[in-house]
Amino acid sequence: MFEKSTKSYTDLLGKTNRIVEVTTIKGDIESIADFRLDGHLIGNFTSKGKLVVGPAGIVTGDISCQNVDIEGTVTGKIIVQDILNIKSKASIHGEVTCGKLSVEPGADFSASCIMKTTSKPLLPAHGE
Repeated sequence: MFEKSTKSYTDLLGKTNRIVEVTTIKGDIESIADFRLDGHLIGNFTSKGKLVVGPAGIVTGDISCQNVDIEGTVTGKIIVQDILNIKSKASIHGEVTCGKLSVEPGADFSASCIMKTTSKPLLPAHGE
């Protein structure tokens, strides 16, 4: 009659990881869950979920994700399988490969850009 919830503790809290302001991480991050970065990452970021780089967020390295929203600063290569949203306060320098691109007026978008409309994933398979 009554079924117990089979959700884990992290399911109940949500599956978004977060790095807060004034935090610096040196190294690569791999995540299957969504991620919000308001600190500074010096390294590469890979996820099968969504990455949000907040207004104070800085990434110096490569990003490879399903979806990305950028309000902060990214310097490096960005590979987005689906949609890359660049907000008006964002600063992007490097190379971009994405499925769809949205750039708000006022953004600093100094990058080469290739848009892919294939159904083939842009992210490398695990272990490649």
